[in-house]
Amino acid sequence: MHRDAIHVAVLDDYQGVAAQLGDWAMLPARVELDAIDVHLADRTELAARLAGAEVVVAMRERTTIDDALLGLLPDLRLIVTTGPSNAVIDVAAANDRGITVCGTGGSLAPTSELTWALILALARHVPAEDRNIRGGGWQHTVGMDLAGRMLGLVGLGRIGKLVARAGVAFGMEVQAWSRNLDPEAARRRGVTPVERDVLFATSDVISIHMVLSERSRGLVGTRELDLMKPTALLVNTSRGPIIDETALVDALTRGTIGGAGLDVFDREPLPPEHPLRALPNTVLTPHIGYVTDGLYELFYREIVEDIGAWLAGEPIRVVEVA
Repeated sequence: MHRDAIHVAVLDDYQGVAAQLGDWAMLPARVELDAIDVHLADRTELAARLAGAEVVVAMRERTTIDDALLGLLPDLRLIVTTGPSNAVIDVAAANDRGITVCGTGGSLAPTSELTWALILALARHVPAEDRNIRGGGWQHTVGMDLAGRMLGLVGLGRIGKLVARAGVAFGMEVQAWSRNLDPEAARRRGVTPVERDVLFATSDVISIHMVLSERSRGLVGTRELDLMKPTALLVNTSRGPIIDETALVDALTRGTIGGAGLDVFDREPLPPEHPLRALPNTVLTPHIGYVTDGLYELFYREIVEDIGAWLAGEPIRVVEVA
């Protein structure tokens, strides 16, 4: 170890790619990398692993970095988050402790693409038929046509607009609701603005595209699920707590909705014993909406740039207090 080493810890490197994708050789030789390939949920264990780190790299919102944790990390001087912002980093608390927070660029396309992967997997029973054919079976299910069906979008922001465009391309009718929806802007995109209850009652596929906030937490609960058609599919690639998870498990167990495709959960990683893992009318992915080669290459290129600029005393892509 260099006597004047700069210790950089990368959190939640699940795929073990941080050392490979980041051009760490661009940084001074005294920079030493610790890529952590497991999720450290216990705060004491996490603080012990990060002890002595001057730089912590956070992969999206996998680990909460709040004032309590910052208080256990007296050597920390820089946090780099992938993406331009991070809802689980207390930027104000970091700044109060003299810690700079920097971000990276990002892309909306990967999450919209995964949304359609989940929709298609649910509609055509892809996981079930894959298991059937590997087990010697042949044609056990009947799929759902998408052309002519109704796609309902809860949120028509940047990702929602990409999902809507694909829905139109599939020949679906598309409708949307959000508290701040611009009706005329929606219509210009071929999307019909509707009230929330109408969307849940009349859509064949419902996809969530909202930012998690106190207003959106638990937005989809028992009442909304009960409005849905028994054949309707629900997809969430935004944030888990937007859907009341207990209510969703109940609806799926009782078969009052057709199925759910989920990339996000209340607790991540999803506990091994969680009931969602055992339900047959689900397609589950482990929060991989943004996990693509192109986006990871951008993330790690800019992570290294951020650290280099900070070491030079001229930090870039500084995240401001929200």
